[in-house]
Amino acid sequence: MNVLWVVAPPDPQSLTATLAVDGVEALREQGHTVEVSDLPAMGWNPVVTAADYGTEGRLRVSEAAGAASAEGRLPADVTAEQDKIRRADALVLHFPMWWFSMPAIMKGWIDRVFVSGFAYGVRAPEGHTRRYGDGILAGKRALVVTSTGGPAAAFGPRGVNGELDELLFPILHGTLFYAGATVLAPHLVPGADRYTEADASAAAADLRARLAGLEADAPLPYRVEREDYERLELRPHVATGETGLRAHLREGLMTTPGGDQQALTQVSA
Repeated sequence: MNVLWVVAPPDPQSLTATLAVDGVEALREQGHTVEVSDLPAMGWNPVVTAADYGTEGRLRVSEAAGAASAEGRLPADVTAEQDKIRRADALVLHFPMWWFSMPAIMKGWIDRVFVSGFAYGVRAPEGHTRRYGDGILAGKRALVVTSTGGPAAAFGPRGVNGELDELLFPILHGTLFYAGATVLAPHLVPGADRYTEADASAAAADLRARLAGLEADAPLPYRVEREDYERLELRPHVATGETGLRAHLREGLMTTPGGDQQALTQVSA
């Protein structure tokens, strides 16, 4: 596979940076081709501005981005990242979790690269809008690797921070699956603020083991919009009585802290 590894380490000597180097090496040892977008090292600009689209006057981002995309006027740094995505068979987003989400520089990578006309606002030849199981990432696998200061239990079924796959739902479902990716359960590196050298070695081994399944691990069983939804709402006969985030999962697998998987009992149409 051709893998695009997008990483946002806060420092070149951080645990995130160290694990990224080891993870990329592991994938190459498995025979994969890997491209790396180290956002801080690239000096990535995370801020969307009118200059991205050559817009004067009021900036209507979606409209301006769609026009610039269609007319080939997006900035070179943005189109370079889009080309990496097109080449990739799998996408890894790797970041330390800050305030229950990704750091601003990676959010800005999403904001500037996943624009209208590329990752959303795209219509299929049949006329429907490509989203939630369809889109530019269709046929590509996606994995989120994230580290936290808190322990694994804090991100478990009864953890105070919320369960990991639900906590990351906006990224896993609202970004990656929206754009069509086959999304794998996230990989958690917990307790990173207190890591020793031995802990870091163990985390590298865990990540290597997880990456061995990048090509074949079962994905999160999100429901496809064109199959289970009508006017952006679940059809009445689908997941009857279910509400909340779990209603958007078919019967299948769910994540546990650390990226393992377990059986999910879920009403399924």
